[in-house]
Amino acid sequence: MAAAWFLVLMAWGLGLAGGGPVPTFNPPSMEKGCDIGKFKHLPPTEWKAFKTAKDALENSLKNQSCSSCLFPRHWKLTQLQVWECPVAMEAELALTLKVLETMAASSLGDILDQPLHTLRHIHAKLQACVPAQSTAGPRAPGQLQRWLHQLQETPNKVSQDCLEATVTFNLFRLLTRDLNCVARGDLCV
Repeated sequence: MAAAWFLVLMAWGLGLAGGGPVPTFNPPSMEKGCDIGKFKHLPPTEWKAFKTAKDALENSLKNQSCSSCLFPRHWKLTQLQVWECPVAMEAELALTLKVLETMAASSLGDILDQPLHTLRHIHAKLQACVPAQSTAGPRAPGQLQRWLHQLQETPNKVSQDCLEATVTFNLFRLLTRDLNCVARGDLCV
């Protein structure tokens, strides 16, 4: 891995990669302050809290029918480059937190306390893994740019109820597949 980064930096330094900025992201295990490997497996108590919250959320949303899907099933972080995975996961988690925090203001507050605490902790750790240039604007390449754009735009195009339903139904995919992928770094792709 280090040899690959050396070659990229050498090509960039020699002007061979002048087509655009070269991401300088280190894998999560190498990034200073990036400590998400411990989230490969959540403790059983956390899973129980998330299961209880998801069941309560689904019961509150029983009569919802939404035609738009904010998190399409075909989205897989394995389709992205290693450095892009934490960027996509951070954006997805930020939106999930925003929606769940709004829902916590309702009668579901007590049920969502522990899951929100855990998600905020994961989000804080994940932010240390996101390359600085990814937050500078819409310069992300290809697939990542489309995903980030959809995460940014869809909430403005769907009702709050549909947004809540989509985030609720995506919660376990976020915690199992996406979080595990980012925590594994190079082993995910």
